[in-house]
Amino acid sequence: MNADKQKINSGYRALLLASKNTVPAEDNPVIRRALDLAIQACGDKIILTGEPEILHALSVARIIAGEMGLGLTSIITALLHDSYNNLSLTPKELEKEFGKKVVEILNGFARITSIDSMQSSYQAENFRKLLLSLADDVRVILIKLIERLEYMRNLDNAPEKDRIPLASETYFLYAPLAHRLGFYNIKSEMEDLAVKYLEPEQYTYVDCRLKQTTASRNKLIRDFSAPLKEKLEKQGFRFTIKSRTKSIHSIMLKMKKQGVEFEEVYDLFAVRIIIDSPGENEKSDCWRAYSVVTDLYQPNPSRLRDWISIPKSNGYESLHTTVVGPRGKWVEVQIRSERMDEIAEKGLAAHFKYKGIKGEGGLDSWLSKMREILESSEKEDNAFLDQVRSGLYTDEVFVFTPKGDLRQLPVGATVLDFAFDIHTDVGSSCVGGKVNGKNVTIRYVLQNGDHVSVLRSKNQKPKQDWLSFVVTTKAKTKIKLVLNEEKTKAAAEGKEILMRRMKNWKIVYGDTLIQKLLNSYSLKTAQDLYYLIATEKIELLQIKEVLLKEESIEENIPVAMLPEKEQKEPVDSQISDYLIIEDRVEGLDYKLSKCCNPVFGDSVFGFVTISEGIKIHRTSCPNAHNMMARYPYRVIAARWSMSKSSPSFVAAVKITGIEDIGMVNKIADVIADHKAVVRSFNYNMTDGLFEGILNIMVPNSDVLHGIIRKIQGIKGILKTTRHDSGQ
Repeated sequence: MNADKQKINSGYRALLLASKNTVPAEDNPVIRRALDLAIQACGDKIILTGEPEILHALSVARIIAGEMGLGLTSIITALLHDSYNNLSLTPKELEKEFGKKVVEILNGFARITSIDSMQSSYQAENFRKLLLSLADDVRVILIKLIERLEYMRNLDNAPEKDRIPLASETYFLYAPLAHRLGFYNIKSEMEDLAVKYLEPEQYTYVDCRLKQTTASRNKLIRDFSAPLKEKLEKQGFRFTIKSRTKSIHSIMLKMKKQGVEFEEVYDLFAVRIIIDSPGENEKSDCWRAYSVVTDLYQPNPSRLRDWISIPKSNGYESLHTTVVGPRGKWVEVQIRSERMDEIAEKGLAAHFKYKGIKGEGGLDSWLSKMREILESSEKEDNAFLDQVRSGLYTDEVFVFTPKGDLRQLPVGATVLDFAFDIHTDVGSSCVGGKVNGKNVTIRYVLQNGDHVSVLRSKNQKPKQDWLSFVVTTKAKTKIKLVLNEEKTKAAAEGKEILMRRMKNWKIVYGDTLIQKLLNSYSLKTAQDLYYLIATEKIELLQIKEVLLKEESIEENIPVAMLPEKEQKEPVDSQISDYLIIEDRVEGLDYKLSKCCNPVFGDSVFGFVTISEGIKIHRTSCPNAHNMMARYPYRVIAARWSMSKSSPSFVAAVKITGIEDIGMVNKIADVIADHKAVVRSFNYNMTDGLFEGILNIMVPNSDVLHGIIRKIQGIKGILKTTRHDSGQ
């Protein structure tokens, strides 16, 4: 207990140090009082990561104060967020000691404490509740974000089965939320910590390469910054130059998107010029500094991003350009004032601090829009998560209305999205638009600076195919609403038609018969059936035949046909010998997934399917993130055992190279040296290049990586990578 006391005192001192810029020294006793209450309420409780609950609360409070720059109210609520329901004080007494706001935020936090990916069966609905709390007091969500960050920093100590679901939920939901709220540092750290568990091999590779190239990168930064510093000083600027290496996650993303190796990622780091400039000169000083940079180094015109003239909707302001630096290397340069930098670093906290200075409206309007979306959104988990994620993680285009008002829309927004952004009635009656004076269709994708007006018709109605090209959540929600109203109207007509006909056929209408029809046509709801009858997609004579079929025939319909067929598929009988699966479910088969072909030694997990038992996937499987984010309760921890048997696994390798006589023989020699067996090798040749997929049987991932390295070393081979069938 003494050791814990020492850790608590040490954590408290660190908290006071972190809060000295936002909390006056005379308020420190208030922090101490909140800590004492938390110590008493937490007792000896341990959290998921094996850390005492009180130390976790102290860490969250320290990050809230130091890394977010929030004040006394946020620090007190961070200290008490876990122990609120166990406090010795009543809410009234608490309000008397710490104020009404603290109790409101703690109540808001208590409402969302059920959000636990390990126990929730409806993750989307839980995340919905979390986002709705934004509208009450945004500090609720800030504490939740930091709590998740603190979990991720200590995830090594969490049970193995909990790591991947937590990492996946962080990557898909919490990192985009941090991005949307302007916490770019937290967003980057969350992504890095998540991919460390979701794609461990790739993460480790990039991490090692970054460490190996640190010295040369630092020299390049010095060579780049020196002349820049000299010229800026001559011009009379007061400034700071910082540099940062891109996050591991963003490097991995570039490697995947562009299909390049680590060495080919051209802008590994960014240089930031922060100008000490008074408010009225900020914009002009940033452009003057931009002029100095581009006088020294050749810019790439297509990479200029101006978020100073029109800030992002989360308040972010900065000027970005990419230039050719020393040794022909590309360098990203960010230019901003000290105020802009604080908003970029501290997100919401700085946004509220500078409220009243230009550009403050964007985030507030986004928060109110988000509430509107959440309250009108359907609760279907997949559709909801897709809608919210697209609303969280997006860049923007800026267009003008005919009156010259500026509208912010996500990249990819169409004329129809613009129309719905103006008003639901405008969107519903939109038949096209005029962009910069030219007539365009409703599908036209808007560009920055477009002047847009909407063309309308009284006869126009929303159509099903509109959902395939609109990108804003508002447009999708409103279109679905109108379509559902029309469907409900048509379904009522369809029901009347069916009931009339059944009366003519002397068949008594009832739920059992309707269920029989739903089974026969593989439909989910009676409304679907009635709608198809009304729109004449199902013929009434066909329905009569189905209803008049003898009961004996109905009883013999093989309902379980699909599962039986699937069970006859060959099962990997050896799996139990070399795979250890936690929370093993009796009577379920285990199979290696064909979408990513796991190999002995890969980082893997189990996924409980509806009809095929448990499927084993690699954590870097193309489908893994999706499964973990949407169905965390179906994920089971799995790992390879030290079995003495030597099973074989199918693995696919993608090879690209220059066409050459004897190339196939050289590849075959490498495989023979490693005592692997070739199952198939399919390749095609175009313009002197060949690309092939090699399927081989290997005992483990070490042998597979050895084969990949050897093939890569063959003269004429351009690229050798492990291939997923999902790619």
